[in-house]
Amino acid sequence: MALSDFDRELIAATQSGLPLVARPYEAVGAMLGVSGEQVRERLGEMLAEGLIRRIGAVPNHYKLGYTANGMTVWDVADDRIDELGAMVGALPGVSHCYRRPRALPVWPYNLFAMVHGRSRDEVERQAVQIRTLLGDACRGSDILYSSAILKKTGLRLSFTEN
Repeated sequence: MALSDFDRELIAATQSGLPLVARPYEAVGAMLGVSGEQVRERLGEMLAEGLIRRIGAVPNHYKLGYTANGMTVWDVADDRIDELGAMVGALPGVSHCYRRPRALPVWPYNLFAMVHGRSRDEVERQAVQIRTLLGDACRGSDILYSSAILKKTGLRLSFTEN
């Protein structure tokens, strides 16, 4: 798909994140000389066309007081992973949940769920809740705690003149 000049400007203006203001689309529009509504509309079209995959918020859990962050990993029956993964991902303390291939015999886990808490005890209580939800479909689990804050960024594009 060919990008218009406006598409390129919009991507460049938003790929590092939306401004942290009350009306971010209006702020981007002001930078580009268009209305906030035009920004919202074009971003919506770009999502529908598959030019961009998503627009999402990435909170800094540490600044919000959630300093015990654990990636819970689960060995779940393959025939139930989609159903159970959706249920785990909907839990309030889970920020993201996804399926990954096993690496047998060393790594039997195929369901990952990031859990955030203000203490390790809180994370472990949430892991017990997940374990209960998974029931007999779960054969094993572990919690991998974060030891460093990683900067999360998506794809960055650089546009040059032709």
